[in-house]
Parts: sequence; C-alpha cells; structure tokens
Amino acid sequence: MNGDSANTSEAVFGGKVVVFGSDFRQILPVVTNGTRSECVNAFINSSYIWSKCKVLKLTKNMRLTVGCRSSDIQNITEFADWLLDIGQGNVGGPNTGEAVIDIPDDLLILNSVDPMGDLIRFVYPNILDRFNELTYFQYSALLAPLNEVVQEINERMLDLFPGEEVEYLSSDSLAESEDISEDFDPQLYSPDLLNGLKMLGMPNHRLALKVGVPIMLLRNINHKKGLCNGTRLQVVSFGRRVIEAKVVSGTNIGYCTLISRVSLTTTDKKLPFRLKRRQFPISVCFAMTINKSQGQSLSKVGLYLKDPVFFSRSTLCCFVTSED
Repeated sequence: MNGDSANTSEAVFGGKVVVFGSDFRQILPVVTNGTRSECVNAFINSSYIWSKCKVLKLTKNMRLTVGCRSSDIQNITEFADWLLDIGQGNVGGPNTGEAVIDIPDDLLILNSVDPMGDLIRFVYPNILDRFNELTYFQYSALLAPLNEVVQEINERMLDLFPGEEVEYLSSDSLAESEDISEDFDPQLYSPDLLNGLKMLGMPNHRLALKVGVPIMLLRNINHKKGLCNGTRLQVVSFGRRVIEAKVVSGTNIGYCTLISRVSLTTTDKKLPFRLKRRQFPISVCFAMTINKSQGQSLSKVGLYLKDPVFFSRSTLCCFVTSED
C-alpha cells in the first residue's frame, strides 16, 4: 500500500464527499428520559467528525413567499427574519443558552378565559360544519410540546365532535426475548398493568374514534401509496377488524384505504420486558407534538404552551400563520 492509499483509508469516510442535510433550528434529537446535556451531545455537532465538516448555509427561504400576494410579502419576510434572529440568538439580549423572548402580540391570543378553546376555534373554524371537506384538515394542525398535552387536546375535541364514539381495545402480552434475566417473573405483570402502559410511538390500549376524526399513522404500511409513519388520514367508517380512512396529507390525498390491527413490540431497553401490543397503528391527531409535525406542510398552526417551554413568557398559547 503506497502513502496516498494509506492517507485515504484514514480519512473520514475514506476521503469520499458526504453531504449531510439538517436544520440546526429544529428540535434536538429525542433522547428518551434524557437530560438537556444528553440531548445536546446526541446532536451531530457534538460528534468527533464535526471538526472535519464544512458548513454551507442556505440564507433565502424560497418557499415562504411562493403563491403569496405582494401585499403580504413584507409581513412574511419580517416574520421569517424574526425566526432567524431567534435561531441566531439575537433576540432577548446577550445570553448563555437561556433568554427571555417576547412574542409579538399579533401572534398571541391575549386575555382569554379559555385559551385552549380559543385556539381550537382559530385553527379549526366552523369545524362541525366543514369537517367533511376533503382539504379541511390538510394544512391545519394544533401543536404542543408534550404527548400529555396533545392527548388532552385530542380528548377535548373528540368530545365536541358529533357522532357515536367507537372504542377499540388492544391485546397486550409479554414478547419473547433472549435479554430477559433469569430472575424475571412474568406473573408480576398483569394484563391490567400492561394495558395501562403508554409507550412512545405505540398506540394506546384504548383507542376511541368517531367518523370524520383525523388520525395519524404510527407505522409504515405502504410506501408506494403514501401510507407512512406520520401520514394523516380521516376516518370514513368502522368495521370489526378494519378501519376505513382517506388520506388528507402527502401525495395521495383522497385515497381511501383499509387499516387493520398489527402486532407492535416495544424497543425500550429501560423496561425489564418487551411489550407486545396488537392494535391499530394510529392515533387521533387534531393535535400532534411539535416533533411529529416536522416535515409536515402546514399553513395554519396553533401552538399551545400550557407551561413555558421554548419561550419564557407567562402566556398559555400563541398562534402562528405561515407556510411551513
């Protein structure tokens, strides 16, 4: 082996040019039950290869003003600049990672007696009269930072929705695994205990639905037909073993499909066992987590901050209307 070959073999990726695509202003990688430092350390710029990378920046948002009226471009540009300033740390004065950021009043719902209700009415106006329109749920969504808050919003909207509620219960059991220790006693884990577990990326034991309710797939079913993890659909009808739904996001909008139960197994290594749950791989999605919304194309978004998370201002909710 000559000297040039030796140097190439020791180079990062063997000297090949590799392009990474990322938005450094998006949410950090999710580390289950991780601390802030663990989430930061999971990001690519904490990697040992980061010093070998060259950062190329995109500075102009080409999609933000597409199809907009000339009278709206200035407002949209100002909003985009404000977001960039937040990402650059130019808002809130000098800081060491934490700062107080004032949200413009035109993005907030102020002096509200029922913040969640007002936010719902903003994102989904006249929902009881218009939910049958094919594009009604296509570009609108409620967002919240935590799954617990998302579930609270979804339950409230499900109660407001017309029609009879249909309930589907999962079949839960312990999955076989070679990693289970010899001291493990399956008798300690009753069906009721397994039914009560709510796992990240898994449907709940109890799934309550109504006709017309928006849902989201939690697993990839058929890539060619656009039925992937994160695809949003709307319930059309119920069967004993299948649910009929039509796609309301992605490339196959209007396509109707049948969703059946599947067996899902947890991969959380912090549990002393692996849970096997047979259930429909869907969840109600009037609201979704901020993390789950990444990659979605939305023009009307309501952000519900029950507790201060990203902004240290004592407000419960705000709304944003912008492309993507």
